[in-house]
Amino acid sequence: MLNNDFEFDNLIKIALEEDAPYGDVTTESLEIRGNGKGVFLAKEDFVLCGFNIASKVFKYIQKDAKVFSKYKDGNFIKKGMQFGFVEGHLDTLLLGERTALNFLQRLSGIATRTKWAVNILRGTKATLLDTRKTTPLFRNLEKYAVRVGGGTNHRMGLSDAILIKDNHIECMGSVTEAIKKAKKYNPFKKVEVEVKNLKEFEEALKCKPDIILLDNFSLEDIKKAVKLKSKDIPLEASGGITLENLSSVAKCGVDFISMGSLTHTVKAIDISFEIKRI
Repeated sequence: MLNNDFEFDNLIKIALEEDAPYGDVTTESLEIRGNGKGVFLAKEDFVLCGFNIASKVFKYIQKDAKVFSKYKDGNFIKKGMQFGFVEGHLDTLLLGERTALNFLQRLSGIATRTKWAVNILRGTKATLLDTRKTTPLFRNLEKYAVRVGGGTNHRMGLSDAILIKDNHIECMGSVTEAIKKAKKYNPFKKVEVEVKNLKEFEEALKCKPDIILLDNFSLEDIKKAVKLKSKDIPLEASGGITLENLSSVAKCGVDFISMGSLTHTVKAIDISFEIKRI
């Protein structure tokens, strides 16, 4: 759920100021007045996500605007469906249209892509994870969209968990030194370490981290790592994983698969907002 109203009101405020820093000069110049009704229309099939924040856009502009839909985030919307309605002043609808759609189209795109990936993983043991490859200031929203699509959030940020990556290892001198230092610093936090080849993987196994991340491993090397691994150390595959090769990676037997493309390579869903005077 999204329940931080202050955070999202502030985000909406910034987004509207970005789009209309000195007002909507087109609507103002045409002196459009009166009330209207806006209809959200699906131009393709998708998983709905972000309708609540799209609604907040119009209510931020006009407190008594009426926004309603019988559908909820996570529902499957078919092409041609009218899935939401907004009633308010015509200038409110015109001012809020693009900002509301930008939220709705991107978040629905993430949820839809995530759902495709989750469906591909059905029947395997792998859990789908997202990454920190998100749009600045949109992380909470984009990770929410991943959850709506059926995925699982990895750490929200650098403060949440210890994940030793290649640059950390370079700074420390070795996988062993990095894991030892992390465990000593905070013995109560799980330690995950990223390795880039089987040699580093075998070194990491001896140090017994809580999770090992296989970064850009070939399918052949992933299979070898799965055979070599300790039963109590889960393996995560990451790097270069797409919807096309996701099934092949999962069938290697890893426990987790993280995909940056869930949030950084997203096709916005085609949705229109059609306004009529009432």
